Amino acid sequence: MGRAGGALAIPERLRTVGIDLSGAEKNPSGWAFLEGLEARTALLSSDEEIIEATAREGPSLVAIDAPLSLPEVGYAREVDKAMHRLGLHVLPPLFPAMRALTLRGINLSRALRARGLSVIEVHPASTRKVLGLPVKGRASIQTALLELGLRGELEERELSIHELDAITAALTASLHLLGLSEAVRARDGEIIIPKRGLEIEDARGR
Repeated sequence: MGRAGGALAIPERLRTVGIDLSGAEKNPSGWAFLEGLEARTALLSSDEEIIEATAREGPSLVAIDAPLSLPEVGYAREVDKAMHRLGLHVLPPLFPAMRALTLRGINLSRALRARGLSVIEVHPASTRKVLGLPVKGRASIQTALLELGLRGELEERELSIHELDAITAALTASLHLLGLSEAVRARDGEIIIPKRGLEIEDARGR
């Protein structure tokens, strides 16, 4: 990640999609397309809508905010426990409130990969915590993303927390493509976060 004249520097060639997935199609999912620093967002409902919107943009990487694998035993995965040890608190995939989201995330990731897209699991609140950005608070998050230099719909209107989480997911994907991320990995899953201790330095041209 980097700043140029006080702003985050992400090459325009980087095209990523972030998805803040809901547990059911009746509830809106946040969707964001990030091209360099330019963000475009939407609230989408069905898996088909999400898949078609994502495939249409042809991103290099898709980041989904949802568990994309199941634990071998119990409610929580080993990768979730590894996140907790880092102070990054994710919810266990098979808690009653998470089960539907987890199954939807797994199915969506398979469908996107079947379209030839690369998919990673992310956790936007953890991304913001690692980067020193507000973890909660819609207005605070939008302001912080603007201060990083992200543009587009962030400048034009108040975005929902689902859209802001989707932008954060897409940003995580962009950092991953720039080699500015790390994988929290266990035998039952992998979650991508920004590199811990990441300095805000010019990363243009990486």
